[in-house]
Amino acid sequence: LVGLDLEILLNRAMAMAANASSCNIPPEGDNVAAQLGTILGELAKDGRDKLTIITSPPINSFGDWAEQLIAESTGKDGTGILPIVGESLGTPRVYGDDRLFIYLRLDGNDTHDRNIEVLSDAGLPVVIMNLKDIYDLGGMFFTWEMATAVAGYHLGIQPFNQPNVEAAKKLAKLMVAEYEDTGQLPAGKSEEPTVNILEAFLNRAGSGDYVAIQAYLQPTTKTDKALQLLRMAIRDQYQLATTVGYGPRYLHSTGQLHKGDRGNGLFIQFGSDSANDVPIPDVAGQPDSQLSFGVFKTAQMLGDGQALEEARRRLIRMDLGKDVVGALNRLAGGISSNS
Repeated sequence: LVGLDLEILLNRAMAMAANASSCNIPPEGDNVAAQLGTILGELAKDGRDKLTIITSPPINSFGDWAEQLIAESTGKDGTGILPIVGESLGTPRVYGDDRLFIYLRLDGNDTHDRNIEVLSDAGLPVVIMNLKDIYDLGGMFFTWEMATAVAGYHLGIQPFNQPNVEAAKKLAKLMVAEYEDTGQLPAGKSEEPTVNILEAFLNRAGSGDYVAIQAYLQPTTKTDKALQLLRMAIRDQYQLATTVGYGPRYLHSTGQLHKGDRGNGLFIQFGSDSANDVPIPDVAGQPDSQLSFGVFKTAQMLGDGQALEEARRRLIRMDLGKDVVGALNRLAGGISSNS
């Protein structure tokens, strides 16, 4: 089903597990997972807590897997490592001193080589992990799981719990219950999607902060592109690390870190008019419905927003209306034009 020889994939994972099997290897040993975890943890303690993951195009999806692993495992107790995935590489000037770059390079693919070389030559910390073929992903899965646990040790946190995940869920359930009782969701404050309002919000950022775009929007290729344009405009103008996540998916990826880290995030929630909304049956197979998927999604957005505010996070919410792509492009263009 996956188009791979699973025996080879598992053998690569077993090889990396064997590489890390001894707790008493000498300092000059080759325990890649322990070394990576130490780098992640110690640099994060030194302020380089924005882990920017660059991958060769054929293995791009690895970044999404690593994002959930790292954010949920380390983002708690007032600390955390923020994984940055899907961010196009820029020139050294657009990065702050809070970045660490990890480059997963597939043998024979030089797509990012030159840009990575430029960043390294500029003195930015870069770690290159070479994969001889796609089956080395098996080893990478083990390596990053162990490395994340090791990083948690260095940060002094328990990497295997998720104390803040339930906060948004509980609030969303309360909002759904209110909708079922009254036919309305609680009123959530929403700003007009103008460049001036967004810039005023972003001007609240300080050194070492990041911007998380939470898109409760219909995922499309055009929307993906518009969100990327906006995040790049923000990064280039403000030298801030940026993340983009579709809601409610991100709640199960970076959501724990958003509420559990040291409070250095600025959160932008985007909503829109629900097109082609679908009712959720009260009873499976029956036509009666009190709730639609659009309402449920909005409840999750409002619930997470309240959880962020209760955690004293900086939050702005904007309703993009029907022309989502147009609104996003106007915001990106306005920020870029002021650079």
